[in-house]
Amino acid sequence: MNHQQLLKDFKPAKKFFAGIDSDGCVFNTMELKQKEFFIPAGIKYFNLFPISGLVRETWEFVNLYSVHRGVNRFPAIVKVFELLEKRKEVAETGVILPDMRPLKKWINNESKLGNESLRKYCKQNPDQALDTILEWSESVNSDISKWVKGVRPFRNAGECIQRISNSADSIVVSQTPMEALKREWKEHGIDDLVGLIAGQEHGTKSEHIAFGAKGKYPDDKIIVIGDAPGDMKAARDNDVLFYPVIPGKEVESWGRLNDEAFDRFLSGSYRGDYQDNLLVEFLNALPEKPPWEK
Repeated sequence: MNHQQLLKDFKPAKKFFAGIDSDGCVFNTMELKQKEFFIPAGIKYFNLFPISGLVRETWEFVNLYSVHRGVNRFPAIVKVFELLEKRKEVAETGVILPDMRPLKKWINNESKLGNESLRKYCKQNPDQALDTILEWSESVNSDISKWVKGVRPFRNAGECIQRISNSADSIVVSQTPMEALKREWKEHGIDDLVGLIAGQEHGTKSEHIAFGAKGKYPDDKIIVIGDAPGDMKAARDNDVLFYPVIPGKEVESWGRLNDEAFDRFLSGSYRGDYQDNLLVEFLNALPEKPPWEK
């Protein structure tokens, strides 16, 4: 299936468009998935038990508490090991970290950073390091599919998405695998509020907006809603609007969007000081420097 063609074929039915992120934005699943699935599987598959505490601290910083929050799992794991390699405490243990060079090479030449694409690449370019990364990623997907159920949307999110759907075309814009996205949105009865669910198989978030909305609506009638810098980048890459769901203030953020910000979007008064002030608050919540380097 050509997933990006589905985005290109998406046709406007309303005057406005909203791209909505999922994990950590609509659903309170980001910490759960990272802490209970991604990290334990990473420690196991890469044999990092002697430095498990350092791995957890570094992994959580990259994926939850920094400017890297929400990045696709493959660039994220590269960043985790880059930071671990610089930590003196890791070097002192003598633990050998996995070779990320083959993964970097794949990332640099592929935009659809998902298991399907990596699986095809591994068949054409056999490499044990890549095989282990794929096994880790597939294991995470399998366990999340089996165990993660009943995690409801943040309070105010469902109500706000319903309101958005009344006035704007909308799609899910995410780097989560499509299978998990469809399952979670359907489980909570909000899948029919969006016209399309785009995951990592559809390319980057910037590509989701470029193919699904750019040129089909005026730029100031397109808004990306998300909790991570990658969502902001998708908006900036396409010169459209961005509404931040502030990490740690998700319920408040959805309430503000429902009560105030979405009205500004519809009236054309969102871009400028109003958006800029929200971005300052958002970026202040996501540091670039790890706490152990201060």
